[in-house]
Amino acid sequence: MEYKNIAEATFADRPNRFIAHCIMDGNIHTVHVKNTGRCKELLTPNATVFLEASDNPNRKTKYDLIAVKKFDKLINMDSQAPNKAAYEWLCSGGYIKAPILVKPEARYGDSRIDFYIESEKEKAYIEVKGVTLENQGTACFPDAPTQRGVKHLRHLIKAKENGYKAAVLFVIQMKGCTKFIPNDITDPDFAATLRLAEKSGVDVLAMDCIVTPDSMVIDKPVTVEL
Repeated sequence: MEYKNIAEATFADRPNRFIAHCIMDGNIHTVHVKNTGRCKELLTPNATVFLEASDNPNRKTKYDLIAVKKFDKLINMDSQAPNKAAYEWLCSGGYIKAPILVKPEARYGDSRIDFYIESEKEKAYIEVKGVTLENQGTACFPDAPTQRGVKHLRHLIKAKENGYKAAVLFVIQMKGCTKFIPNDITDPDFAATLRLAEKSGVDVLAMDCIVTPDSMVIDKPVTVEL
């Protein structure tokens, strides 16, 4: 997936979940943050960030904050990017070989799962989770409690029981991670449900990404430790 009209800026502060103040060309700009997670370890004063300019003249904010540098690591923090990158990966046969259908936002039970996939031999439901939290090469999810995430895992368990393939795909929005773990401290319920899903036959996948200021592409698997 690719972005257009990227500009480099310096992060100043984040008054709330939705906006941030960034400095570019000596001016302070109010920008939209495309991630409502905490991201406190990423959005630190004077961090280098990358902004995408909108072509919508009616927007209140001209720019979206999509990526940040953490030391020498470039991290995409756009919460919409994992699903877009996952769609490209799934269409290329990343999970099921030779798919004939990749349907986003597929209804299952009283919820929606990110993707439903079919090939001539298999049918599967896939839930995608973007990962921006990293510590010394270990990627971790979530960075805030997510009852919605727990609900989706339970739907995947049910789908597996009903004869479908099922998977949760953690899209690590950076390179340089050697393993992925659930965040037991922040959300023990999600961590426990993820382990239950794995024991129930749900595939738990983690993939890193090649990230540039104007693109993100799913690249290689990362070891999952539950």
